[in-house]
Amino acid sequence: MNLLEKQFQFVRDIVLLISFMHALDYEVTFGDAARIDGKGHKKNSKHYQRLAIDLNLFKDGKYLIETKDHRPFGEYWTSIGHTWGGDWNDGNHYEW
Repeated sequence: MNLLEKQFQFVRDIVLLISFMHALDYEVTFGDAARIDGKGHKKNSKHYQRLAIDLNLFKDGKYLIETKDHRPFGEYWTSIGHTWGGDWNDGNHYEW
């Protein structure tokens, strides 16, 4: 699978993840969705390759910043074959 095909699949899977979040009555906004200038991320990073996203999670209007808040979603994300940043204490990070 080439990079573009991975990006297509990543977006489809992010849609599934966000739908799962919504089904549990959470809201979400994009954090770091892509870095195209290389600043803040190395050029070989998943963000730079558009294969990672940071998601800002909300419940009842409250911004949830703890890794533990993302745990059910990280577990879902890894169950469909991806990597979750919560495994290294970056709970809002989801990557290919």
